[in-house]
This record gives sequence, C-alpha cells and structure tokens, in this order.
Amino acid sequence: MVRLGTGIGWRPEIADAVERMPGIDWVEAVAENVCPGHLPDSLLRLRERGVTVVPHGVSLGLGDAERPDPGRLAALAERAEALGAPLVTEHIAFVRAGGPLTASPRLEAGHLLPVPRTRDALDVLCENVRVAQDALPVPLAVENIAALVAWPGEEMTEGQFLYELADRTGVRLLVDVANLHTNHVNRGEDPAEALAELPLEAIAYVHVAGGFERDGVWHDSHAHPVPRPVLDILTDLASRVSPPGVLLERDDRFPEPAELERELAGIREAVRTGAARSLAARPSARTGPRGVTRDACAPAARLAVSAVGATVAAAVGATAVPAGALAAPAASLPPAAPAAPVARAERVAPRQEPAAPAGAARQRLGLAQAALLSALVAGTPVPEGFDRVRLGVQARALAAKRADVVAKVAPELPLILGDGYQAAFLTYAQGRPMRGGYRQDALDFAEETLLSGRCAPGRPRRELRRWWLDRSGPAPRRTSRLGRRTSRLGRRGRALTRY
Repeated sequence: MVRLGTGIGWRPEIADAVERMPGIDWVEAVAENVCPGHLPDSLLRLRERGVTVVPHGVSLGLGDAERPDPGRLAALAERAEALGAPLVTEHIAFVRAGGPLTASPRLEAGHLLPVPRTRDALDVLCENVRVAQDALPVPLAVENIAALVAWPGEEMTEGQFLYELADRTGVRLLVDVANLHTNHVNRGEDPAEALAELPLEAIAYVHVAGGFERDGVWHDSHAHPVPRPVLDILTDLASRVSPPGVLLERDDRFPEPAELERELAGIREAVRTGAARSLAARPSARTGPRGVTRDACAPAARLAVSAVGATVAAAVGATAVPAGALAAPAASLPPAAPAAPVARAERVAPRQEPAAPAGAARQRLGLAQAALLSALVAGTPVPEGFDRVRLGVQARALAAKRADVVAKVAPELPLILGDGYQAAFLTYAQGRPMRGGYRQDALDFAEETLLSGRCAPGRPRRELRRWWLDRSGPAPRRTSRLGRRTSRLGRRGRALTRY
C-alpha cells in the first residue's frame, strides 16, 4: 500500500475549503453520508485530482453481540467500490443491543460505545471482523474508540486487546490518538503504555481530533481545536513507527479554513518531531503484551500491515521526515499515488486457530450490553459494577448527541421550535430509546411534542404539525394514533386537529 500522506475529514460544510486547501493528499468521508449512485461533486473532483477517498463507517457495530448485518456490510462494500477506495474503516464499538439473542427489546445507542476487554468480547469481535473481511472488497481497518465509562471485570488492557485482535484476524488498525487521550483523562489509562503494547506495524493510518474537558471528564467532541496533549501522543507514536497516513477530524463548529490549515501544520510538526526522535535511538526489539518480544510473537500481526500491497512494509519502515517539513504543506508525509483496491486473496493470512465457540459468548456479551444500553437510554437500573455518576454523564451525552444529529437530519425542527428545541428534545429522550434511526427519531419527537403540549400554540404548533404530517405519509399508522389521542383530549385535542 502506498502511503496516504496528510488528510482531513471531508464534510459537506467544508467541502469547498478542502478542495482549495494545499497539501491534502487524501480525505475520509463518513460512509453512511455518501450515496454511491450520487457521489458529491466535491468528492468527484478530488478523485479526479488523484486524492484518495476512504469511506469511514460509523454504524456497522462490529462490537455488537450479534453478527454484522449483511445489508450494512453490502452498503459499506458498495461505497468502497464507488469511491475506488484502497480500504474501508470502522470502529471497535457496539451500537445496538437486545433483540432475539437476549429476548429483550432491541435498543439503538446512536453512538459508539465501548466493548468490554474480556475474552468473550474478543472472541465475538474476532468472528465479526472475519465476517466483515469476507464481505468487503478491500481490506478493513478498525478504530479504537473514546469512552466515558469503564466496564467492570476487564481482563486486558486496550493495547493487549488490540494486539490480540490484529494477531487473530490480520485486521489493520486505525489508531485515534485523540481517543487515547480521552481514555487517559476519563479512565486513567496511560497512552504511552497503550502504544507500547500495540502492533504498530499493523497501523493503516492515524486520527487526530479535538475535544474539551468539563468537570474532570474529557468529551471527544470533534468540534474543538486539537490540544497539545493529543499532539504529544502523536509525536510519541511517530517516534515508534512512521504512520502511513495522518488525518484531522472535525465534525462540527467548523472554523475558518486558515485555522484548519494551522491545525494541519501542527500535526505535520508533531510527526516530524517524532520521526526526528526515532533517529536518535530506537530499540532493536520492542516488547509486546506481557513482556514477550515483538519479534518473537505474532508474525501475522506484523505481516498484516502488508494486507493492501507489498509496499506497506517499506512505508512503515520509512523513518525520516525531510527537514523543513513545515515549509511545504505535505512534506512530512509523502503524498500517495492513486491506489486501486486490493483483492481479498492478496491479503496475508492471519494466525490460524480453531473456530471460537462464540455462541455462548455472544449471549453473555449480549445480556451485558443490553443491560448497559438500557440503563443509558431507557432509564433502567445501572448494572452492578459501573460508576453511576459516570454513567449519568454518558447518558446525558448520548441524549445531547441524539438532539444534535436529529437537528442535522431534520433542520426544520430547531427552526420551528427555536431556543426551546434542545430542552424539548432532552425531555422527550428521557426513557424513550431511539427505535429506528435518526429520521424516525425526528418523527417520534415531533409527535410526542405535539401530544404533550410542549409546543407553544399558534404558529410553531401549526408548523410542527404540518411538518409531521408531510413526513408521516398520506395515511400513516401513527396518524391514527394521533387522531385517537386527540379525540380523548377534548378541547385541547380539537385545537390540535384544527391547527
């Protein structure tokens, strides 16, 4: 695989700025926001210029107790092919729980939640990754996530967990240094120790992003400048291995293009500083988890880095970044040539092992995830061993994220409700799990707001009701419910119907 170089997360809000930005070798697009048959003109122009586009999935749920949904896998594969991507990426996270596996209602998190670092979770995750690898036309890389909460009874550190995952499956890693910083603040985990345990040879690329701290909790917002501690972790990583690519993520509160370019310059400087340190002294043999020397264990993890082509090993082994890297915007990470997708048959085989008895493990994991997610989104009791205060912070963060995403998929709602939108949505979300994605969540919120009387009478109420009816269809099932409810409300219901 050719080196990706320096990249930035492509978002519609900054598409024009990204096209004009100097030194951008590649971009990453959220897979679920891209329609393969109608690719955005901006992405098409970038591709014509030789800029690599990598689809980044956020909803597959590789850490779910159930196997990955074939439809979601097919959609991710379709986007990889439409974009001519050399690889696709997803997260080591669970995003839904419940259902037939646990004989409980299916719940959606609407966010990435951490999997427990246990043998059960690892067995399930490895099998899910293999299912995804078989379904995708290009190699898969998986990302470590940020977490506000820690699972009780974990059996491995993050580095050990990721090391074994890469060793057993041959999957590549997307290392998010901002998430390492988040877990340092929120869970007391040492980023340097995590890097020391990771199979750095398997890195596909690196994420860098900003956040903010409130009441001792770090929120990985992707809406704030990259802080110095995150850049320091990037420097540490670059002193251990030359990353094939580094990408700046920004999802909200987008600054002026000049500010984004300054952040990219800071990222390049951090990589250059790390590369310079690696020239001073680099140990001949790094140690893996539990003190085993890296050269003596997991040859498949070392070879996994070549999953997209024979040139990856050379790319990872590259050391120096040219002096004066900041003078030329992309000098610290050589630009990539357009890369064709690589057939699955060309991948290096991971370590062979007997098939994991994941049936019972899936059920145990499923019950644990359902209990946690139910506490977060449905108000059920906190499972034993969890920090109740921290779980409360996570629950509020999930509700706030739901409100923000609903405002993006249905921008008319905050316009109709004005300053009262956020408070109204958070009230609605209490004890009401998302049941069918964000668009359905928007419809449910509008209906409940109308029925509860929380919407001010007059024009806001009329506009909200019209919005709801327009999107519910000419004779929706829920219209009948609305009609029945309004008939029971007497004068208040008749007023609702009249508006």
